[in-house]
Amino acid sequence: MKWLASIGLSGFLLALFAAVTSIAIGWTYLSTKSQIDLEVRRAEARQLLEIFPADTHDNEMVDDTFTIDAETSLLGIRVARQGYRVRLNDEVIGVILPTTARDGYSGDIRALVGIRRDGTVAGIRVVAHRETPGLGDKVDIRKSDWITDFNQRSLDDPTPPGWNVKKDGGVFDQFTGATVTPRAVILATRRALEYANLHTASLFETGADSA
Repeated sequence: MKWLASIGLSGFLLALFAAVTSIAIGWTYLSTKSQIDLEVRRAEARQLLEIFPADTHDNEMVDDTFTIDAETSLLGIRVARQGYRVRLNDEVIGVILPTTARDGYSGDIRALVGIRRDGTVAGIRVVAHRETPGLGDKVDIRKSDWITDFNQRSLDDPTPPGWNVKKDGGVFDQFTGATVTPRAVILATRRALEYANLHTASLFETGADSA
């Protein structure tokens, strides 16, 4: 029966090792969580400031949020996400909306779309994608300035037919060897503008906390 005792001891030691490891991992997570949260907040704030620079508003956009439910029409988001209000002298002068293009070449393309009260695009930043390096990844501002062509655009500029790549009769450049990706971002941006137009009252109402 010594082998049974040996198996029992091994099992006990294995369980003890697993317990100690779990405790260590949990302690490490808790001890670093505040720093991780701080870094996430800083990264988020940087992205927002790329869309609405500091000299355009006087509120902390990262704290001035509202919730948009999952599967909200036109925005394409799969889970509930935060939108942001941009204020100057307590007046809401713009919003930043989360949007997801579900028809990217390699899957979802998540972006933040900044929209001014007058319905023009303040800026867009793609925050997550899996598009092909050297081709579809040009939607990323770190790879090219293509995304800046949306700045100042609106539902009327261009007119509906223009909201496409030049290959399809639109005004936006396509990428050599990758047309699916820009098509997806163009459509997602237009839909975000349509959403803002439909919800102008709730989005731009001073003091509102939901869309």
